[in-house]
Amino acid sequence: MKLKSTILFSFLILLIFNQCAEISQTKTLKLAHGLDVSHSVHLAMVKMGEDLAAISGNKIKLEIYPNQQLGTERECIELLQIGSLDMTKVSVGVLENFAPKMKVFGLPFLFRDRQHSFSVLDGPVGKELLDEGLDYWIKGLGYYDAGSRSFYTKTRPIDSPSDLKGMKIRVMESPTAYEMIKSFGGSPTPISWGELYTSLQQGVVDGAENNPPSFYLSRHYEVCKFYSIDEHTVLPDVLIIGTNTWNRFTKEEQAWIQQAVHNSVVHQRKLWKIAEQEALDEVIKAGVQVSYPDKTKFRATVNGIYERVKQDKEMARLVMEIQETK
Repeated sequence: MKLKSTILFSFLILLIFNQCAEISQTKTLKLAHGLDVSHSVHLAMVKMGEDLAAISGNKIKLEIYPNQQLGTERECIELLQIGSLDMTKVSVGVLENFAPKMKVFGLPFLFRDRQHSFSVLDGPVGKELLDEGLDYWIKGLGYYDAGSRSFYTKTRPIDSPSDLKGMKIRVMESPTAYEMIKSFGGSPTPISWGELYTSLQQGVVDGAENNPPSFYLSRHYEVCKFYSIDEHTVLPDVLIIGTNTWNRFTKEEQAWIQQAVHNSVVHQRKLWKIAEQEALDEVIKAGVQVSYPDKTKFRATVNGIYERVKQDKEMARLVMEIQETK
């Protein structure tokens, strides 16, 4: 009896040791973002976590913190830089403060259509810019679709740039966005995404600009009853990882992560297309007046931005390569 107890005890100790060894071999990636859990980007991240666990044989797992639990996009980037956070999703408009060449994507009316934007992001230019933040301890992994950004306002539709005169429009912390709103005649006002609903309610700003799912999921349509789809910019979301974290992984592990990211990007772009139409349908049901202004009126006001861009050789090169992408 004593021998059986000894054998059983030894077996239990061995089992616990093996479980602890397995746990200690599991690497955890902490990923934070500011979007709702019903957003296509969050759903794609959930898939990424599932795929990463499967591809790595549970050697790498993903923990996701949505809804600005760990801070704004800028704060998450800063946490990532010091190694307190592993991964985050940010708009390219915010990322341009840390990866300067990314500001090319903020140029208004840069892409011919959605497919052109995908060809650029998935091609040489997009891949080059994913490494633009390496000197700032940031590595880009992939681009999520964030559609086109358009204006939504409280008091009147934006049918032409002249309608923006005297209006305070919320923008991200993006110098390119500031310049664009000014070129249209508006007053750019930087406000964090989490504070925007209240700012619209209280009249701190008269409107904002974003894509249909963000307009809908944020419930900004409850305050702003005019949505003018001029599609002035196509700003992708970028999934980034800190170089401190990235360099801790082996080449094989990095390949696993990159594959899981690629799978999630493909999945998210499919979800986005559906979410975009659903969002438009829902805001119209809620009484929002959706209009499609003449884009040529807006394009005509941004020529000065492109003239200034041409003075920077690197930016001029990027614009040319983007325009030449099939």
